Amino acid sequence: MPSDELKVVVDLLRSAPPIPEDATVEQMRAGMEQMTAAAALPEGVEYEAVDAGGVAAEWAVADNARDDHAILYLHGGGYVIGSVRTHRGITGRLSRAAAARVLSVDYRLAPEHPHPAAVDDAVAAYAHLLGGDIAAERSAIAGDSAGGGLTAATLIALRDAGAASPAAGVLISPWLDLTLSGDSMSGKSAEDPMVQRDGLQKMADAYVAGGDPAGATVSPLFADLSGLPPMLVHVGTAETLLDDSTRFASRAEQAGVDVQLAVWEDMIHVWHAFAPLLPEANQAIDEIGAYLENRWG
Repeated sequence: MPSDELKVVVDLLRSAPPIPEDATVEQMRAGMEQMTAAAALPEGVEYEAVDAGGVAAEWAVADNARDDHAILYLHGGGYVIGSVRTHRGITGRLSRAAAARVLSVDYRLAPEHPHPAAVDDAVAAYAHLLGGDIAAERSAIAGDSAGGGLTAATLIALRDAGAASPAAGVLISPWLDLTLSGDSMSGKSAEDPMVQRDGLQKMADAYVAGGDPAGATVSPLFADLSGLPPMLVHVGTAETLLDDSTRFASRAEQAGVDVQLAVWEDMIHVWHAFAPLLPEANQAIDEIGAYLENRWG
């Protein structure tokens, strides 16, 4: 049974006014910034804007973070909206849970900058991270929603380039199939208060921009996954994107990748963002911190 706290969150989401069909990209971006601006940020975390190899980024550093451990974080928003500002709650709490610095990337967005701009920016920011005082074995790449898909795409791009892989990847409610072929896209539609096919299709069209929606770094679900580092995948049972995660984890395992799939009962898309209101959000972030600590050894 869903917890009382989860019911409150879902009711709030369902009561929110729908995004107008004629809303511009600028209005959608401003709406997300406004929606997240009032969210409580974790205490004891400092945020600092930086240039990460020519890519705009921001450090989120909790007061317990180690200088020699770092996470590259890729925010969600369908490759069209979202920023380092909208995800400060997650990055700050993740910094504390993992006792590591978090470099949150303001990668370029579609439709102004379609694929592969986001992948190129993530790869450049990761190279910048390793160019500092962070060893690959003390690093990780993480992201939520489209940022989760971008995390997988970045790991694929790094492998193909022969670059040093991070110790692990963390995919939170990832969007891994821009062809929208999963059965849960319709099967979970009534349960998911956040993500629906029509909205995803518009964002996919903007990001793919006439390219191949099943390309390896567009839809990592269909890529060769061999040789990727260990990964943790979080997804909820109330997500239209559920099948993206389950199919990806299955294919990764078949390719010999050490993948840990955690399917959380009743959880909604990126429930981690609702900490500290939602106990399961706090638990999920703590689980990510423990997972990374084990990988870093």
